Amino acid sequence: MSTDIAKATDLIKKQAEVIASVRNEVNKVLVGQEKLLDRMLIGLLTGGHILLEGVPGLAKTTAVKTMAEALGVEFHRISFTPDLLPADVIGTMIYNPKEGTFTPRKGPVFTNLLLADEINRAPAKVQSALLEAMQERQVTVGDNTYPLPSPFLVMATQNPIEQEGTYPLPEAQVDRFMLKCTVTHPSKDDERRIMNRFSRRESIEVNTVMSAEQIASASSVLDQVYCDEKVGDYILDIVFATRSPEAHKLDIGHQIEYGASPRATLYLNMTARANAMLHGRAYATPQDVKEVAHDVLRHRIILTYEAEAEEVTSEDIITKILNEIPVP
Repeated sequence: MSTDIAKATDLIKKQAEVIASVRNEVNKVLVGQEKLLDRMLIGLLTGGHILLEGVPGLAKTTAVKTMAEALGVEFHRISFTPDLLPADVIGTMIYNPKEGTFTPRKGPVFTNLLLADEINRAPAKVQSALLEAMQERQVTVGDNTYPLPSPFLVMATQNPIEQEGTYPLPEAQVDRFMLKCTVTHPSKDDERRIMNRFSRRESIEVNTVMSAEQIASASSVLDQVYCDEKVGDYILDIVFATRSPEAHKLDIGHQIEYGASPRATLYLNMTARANAMLHGRAYATPQDVKEVAHDVLRHRIILTYEAEAEEVTSEDIITKILNEIPVP
């Protein structure tokens, strides 16, 4: 048994070194967004999609594009607008008058890393078309179904400030995103580094240090990261505390309309193990769970009107749960 653990540890450390090289390449361009980069790498390892919330100008597009360069995979960006159609995302059938036949023209969703810019600006049909592709990892154009490339990772952004002319994502669709990350402004020191690095027109070369095959290999190694039963119970306690807080002696029941879905349990387990792998460990700890809990849960807890009136956020509730639930 100890031999198996030692082998798994060596294998995971090797994968962590390759992932660290990706981090180093992206950090040539990205400044002060370590948490965002970690979450992108976790999404890559687990195959989970990410919803980014932040004001414009925080390098969300740059982060995804730079990571695609470091991975040597294809990158597409879709700017979502109110007049966008599902065919603009997934593709459509084009008529060839010479031959009298229809041929499929694949849309920009056929890529490895897809940036869905301001996803809440598009109507429900377009959002649904993209989210179906995310869930099924395939797209039907005409009578034919086409698998999406591997890896396939969607990073969708939405602006938390501007609400005019937007179509808020339904809760059932938001739940399909593994992580919801809030991107904040950099610190003064980080912003000084950004100013010094990018106020000149010098181009920064990003090298390809990982391939699609290596990503698939790293994802398969993730299954060997051990999650102890006590850590699993800790995950269940956190999720169930969002549904039945009274059972865990938490006085927040009047603030929660609906708790987290079973997807939250699965995603907490997967992301905690992926976080351990990023740090070169072959086992997940309660601290790994704590580090990813806010990103996994913040969009899965629906607040009551009472909580909104009291200006209580899902962040506050998650923090209280993490502070109160006993750590194994």
